[in-house]
Amino acid sequence: MSIEAVPIEHDDRWILNLRGRSVAGITVDYRLTLALDEGWEVVLETPARLSSGPAHTNPPGVLLVPKTQDVGAALPLFGAKVVSAVAFKSGTLRMVFEDGTHLRCPTDAAFESWQITGPGGWQFVSLPGGDLGVWCASTANENPQGRSAEH
Repeated sequence: MSIEAVPIEHDDRWILNLRGRSVAGITVDYRLTLALDEGWEVVLETPARLSSGPAHTNPPGVLLVPKTQDVGAALPLFGAKVVSAVAFKSGTLRMVFEDGTHLRCPTDAAFESWQITGPGGWQFVSLPGGDLGVWCASTANENPQGRSAEH
């Protein structure tokens, strides 16, 4: 399934248009990496929360800790399809999968919590302290430092 949509910027977030892409691979080292169809990759480097059920109920879920490889709860995501993926300009990532699983990775005060890369040079990075860095091939040619979502 080829999906050609590009990420869409809003005032407080980016809609990443990963809908329909499947988790094609999972890699664990000091990070948790979800390889998606169509060349997208989601890399979590700090603790994230995996939960199920309606988002409005705020279920506690399970904590994923990539640094200690305590991410076994994420293995059932293999083959799961993304329903929505949102990168908030505050640095938080929220993904929802078709089985009702929610993945939320907040920002970290000292480290880059997560990053997402994709075709066309797209890169989204949760910057330390609560900000979002966004780059794409066209802006990278204009500005080697990329561009912050706060512009």
